[in-house]
Amino acid sequence: MSTSVSAAVATILQDRALAVVRATEIPDPVALSNTLARSGLRAVELTFTTPGVLDYLNAAASSDAVLGMGTVCTADQAKAAIAAGAQFLVTPGVRPEVAKAASGSNIPVIMGALTPTEILVALDLGAAAVKIFPAGAFGPRYFKDLRGPFPEVSLIPSGGVNAGNAAEFLAHGAVAVTAGTDVVPPQAVASGDWPDIASRAAAFVQSLN
Repeated sequence: MSTSVSAAVATILQDRALAVVRATEIPDPVALSNTLARSGLRAVELTFTTPGVLDYLNAAASSDAVLGMGTVCTADQAKAAIAAGAQFLVTPGVRPEVAKAASGSNIPVIMGALTPTEILVALDLGAAAVKIFPAGAFGPRYFKDLRGPFPEVSLIPSGGVNAGNAAEFLAHGAVAVTAGTDVVPPQAVASGDWPDIASRAAAFVQSLN
């Protein structure tokens, strides 16, 4: 994996956020991705928890978004996601085989971790950033604590992050935050309620300032 910051990771760091889509279906992945990107969440993470997600990822390639794949647990999933157009990968925990598969294609991995030990392992595996999950259970102050031993590590909270606490996570040391189902409700995705998602995304982005 390249030691320089990839374009995908640079986008996440510039926006200080990325959108995570967890839906049972995505009838119009291009419209969804464009809605999020044009509302200020340019990095969009689809996940392997969505049935048929690789088809959605491939279809969304024509959108304005920087597309990634999340809940990547195996090397086969990593390779399939990269082949379908993923520009970054996200794991739920420390996954050496995912890191190895991504490295061969020079695709950055945001690796899931919680403890200092797991963060160190993720860094040893070449993680471009570390996703702290479940962040909501520990709160923003946990990031202030982690900043002590890890002042230079890019930490991204996931789980329990919303417009009401996102700025606090950033203030306590997170480099970016995840916008989940509060911003991208599965029902709104299924029904194509783009105005609702656009409004939620814009409000989330505004809350970061």
